[in-house]
Amino acid sequence: MATPLSDPSLSPLQTIAVVGLGTMGTGIAEVLARAGREVVGIDVSEAQAAKALATLETATARAVERGRLTEQERADVLARVHVSTDLRAAADADLVIEVTPESYEIKHQIFRELDGIVRPETILATGTNALSVTRLAADSARPERVLGLHFFNPAPAMKLVEVVSSVLTAPAAVTAVTNLALDLGKEPVAVGDRPGFVADGLLFGYLNQAAAMYEAKYASREDIDAAMRLGCGLPMGPLALLDLIGVDTARTVLEAMYAESHDRLHAPAPILKQLSEAGLTGRKSGRGFYTYEAPGSAAVVRDALTPSESAAQVQGREVRSVGVAGSGTMASGIAEVFAKAGYEVVLAARSEEKAQTAKARIGKSLSRSVDKGRMTAEAAEQTLDRITAAGSYEAFADVDLAVEAVAEDLEIKQQLFQALDKVCKPGAVLATTTSSLPVVACARATSRPQDVIGMHFFNPAPAMKLVEVVRTVLTAEDVHATVREVCGRIKKHAVDCGDRAGFIVNALLFPYLNNAVKMVQEHYASLDDIDAAMKLGGGYPMGPFELLDVVGLDVSLAIEKVLHREFRDPGLAPAPLLEHLVAAGCLGRKTGRGFREYARR
Repeated sequence: MATPLSDPSLSPLQTIAVVGLGTMGTGIAEVLARAGREVVGIDVSEAQAAKALATLETATARAVERGRLTEQERADVLARVHVSTDLRAAADADLVIEVTPESYEIKHQIFRELDGIVRPETILATGTNALSVTRLAADSARPERVLGLHFFNPAPAMKLVEVVSSVLTAPAAVTAVTNLALDLGKEPVAVGDRPGFVADGLLFGYLNQAAAMYEAKYASREDIDAAMRLGCGLPMGPLALLDLIGVDTARTVLEAMYAESHDRLHAPAPILKQLSEAGLTGRKSGRGFYTYEAPGSAAVVRDALTPSESAAQVQGREVRSVGVAGSGTMASGIAEVFAKAGYEVVLAARSEEKAQTAKARIGKSLSRSVDKGRMTAEAAEQTLDRITAAGSYEAFADVDLAVEAVAEDLEIKQQLFQALDKVCKPGAVLATTTSSLPVVACARATSRPQDVIGMHFFNPAPAMKLVEVVRTVLTAEDVHATVREVCGRIKKHAVDCGDRAGFIVNALLFPYLNNAVKMVQEHYASLDDIDAAMKLGGGYPMGPFELLDVVGLDVSLAIEKVLHREFRDPGLAPAPLLEHLVAAGCLGRKTGRGFREYARR
């Protein structure tokens, strides 16, 4: 005779116990109650149990105010939730979800006690994001009914739920909780048992590298966070996110990941240990990477590390005219940005025809802006009139700032800088838009390396707000000040960083993309599940494989090779699957096939 576990249709999981009523447990209880489930909330602390009920009352009252619940529906939700400090209250539960602190000892104790309390067919789920589900299941009396059910914070708002199977988990248990997740309005993703699963497995490696970047004093916390928000479209910067998650929690997850992978990228940055042991765990303590108005507050206040707005600024050089070298999409986009800001622009290419083609591209872009009501036809015409197309770099003789946007090839760029050195007047600032090559190598190709700096724009330049300003050890202070002033005038957000591979954005983005490729290569999860996990669980505007196909697999591979060569970290070695796809000519959308296939236009 079939048991309820072998036939999930007989066990719709109507009564659910939530063990641990912290922020996550309380949020899960709310989600379950609003979906019509009977909820038993259990916490060892009577005060915490009472706080959970108060939080639920407040949240549902807010939902009524916003028209998402009626008063009767709110009353029904609250009536479905009961709290207790006794684990025996879970006796009649069809499912128990454990969301206690990330400690094997605590979780093992709860699971052992539950073995003697719940019915044989009751499913036991752990909400861990760092510990081994298999290890917890193995110590259970019935390991086949143990699995992971990883919600994301805040549980009422976040759509992603990772359903984690161990080698011991019965398929029917997975089916039952997957159906529950769907009924809750969530998007379940099936994953295997490894620390961090998909979303946190990719996210925490990235957060760890950001912490290490800050610890190395490569860039300020504000610039690291702004770079990732503006350069990648992320809702929060990595250091602010670490403070939200909890620095101690992040350290625990990374320790578990490193124990499993032995990948140095997962070895917690020392600053995470230092902050944790000092009690500076982020928002919950009032201080972490940033300082907050009060414990639990989201409001950041100034502290000793906040950049001073009144600090004496070095006087920059006057910039009235700008030369842009190149004829591709990036060159025309940068020329458009400068012309819109009122600068006289010389757009020079290797031939008059290429320069005119690039100017025509700008004209089309401006026409689209007019059609969308973003600028008047008169303003568009004036902008285009400020751009002079030239077939020779000799036209840069009088520019105050020359910006190169030619092929990402060091030899080509060095030859161009040699030409600019001869053509541009003394005192002109020379900038490279390289995203991966050493700026100092371009500077050394000139007789005036102090005048050379990096200005890394992001594509499409007219839309993207970020510019990474890259100083070499030879860059003059007034050159840096000049570029910062220019960025302000063209309405871009400048972030400062040193001259090393990847700068801020690419150095943090591409290892994350590479790790996603490794997950697929190891058959841990599918492309679609990984993309969904990162969009729903991490707030990314695109999943890693969508992004790789847009950027181009050849471009991505080239950047990953540069990062690996510079930092010599085995964890940064490009995934073989990426190399194989590039070798096969599958470069992404531009070739019609990358990680996915695309319709030919």
